[in-house]
Amino acid sequence: AFYTTDRVMTCSFHKFGGAFFPGTGDVQDVGAGAGKNYSVNVPLRDGMDDESYQGVFRPVIQKIMDTFQPEAIVLQCGADSLTGDRLGSFNMSIRGHAACVRFVLGFERPTLVLGGGGYTICNVSRCWTYETAVALGEEPADEIPHNDYFEYYAPDFKLHVQPSNMENFNAPSYLDSIRARVLGALSELPACPSVPFHQPARDLAADDSDEEEEDPDVRISVRQADRTVEHPAELYGGAQRGGVS
Repeated sequence: AFYTTDRVMTCSFHKFGGAFFPGTGDVQDVGAGAGKNYSVNVPLRDGMDDESYQGVFRPVIQKIMDTFQPEAIVLQCGADSLTGDRLGSFNMSIRGHAACVRFVLGFERPTLVLGGGGYTICNVSRCWTYETAVALGEEPADEIPHNDYFEYYAPDFKLHVQPSNMENFNAPSYLDSIRARVLGALSELPACPSVPFHQPARDLAADDSDEEEEDPDVRISVRQADRTVEHPAELYGGAQRGGVS
């Protein structure tokens, strides 16, 4: 949706390679036209752990914040990167996953935090519970309280899960190469895009010299009322402006 525009920058950290669905998201997929270098893809391999992930996530996000300077952020927290996921092949802990949320929130920009993938349901609920707590500045206990789904969290009934001993195929040399390519592309971007100022159109209705200023104690005419009709899809922060809707 944003592949050809410079008004929105997208950034994705994901497994890539082989027949893994959907097969897109190579580091060379950077956008097109006005959107060139505004689509950031960071392809990763099996076994990604907390330390390796932070080594690419933090510098790339920092560079985006410094260069693009977004006014708002939509952060999708896909839980299929957690250890033990049925479809994912990463090896991250919940704390490592949440460290990314904490890092982004540290920029203090308006942020919408969303869920995402995740196919081991008990770990998905663990992850999103903990990351909701992180967003609220809380640190929940590791012991899961008794609830209707308590047995799903057997055998230890803990909030956090331990990474496995699976091999990390993201060699330091590979991550260095990917990080350098992404940061290099971001360095080519111009200054933060801006919207030029435009002179607002003159309000012809308000500038109608044939009509005198309304008396608040006098009922307005049908013609005047028609001018204040507002479309029902329009949203306002407070009450509507005294018109007919």
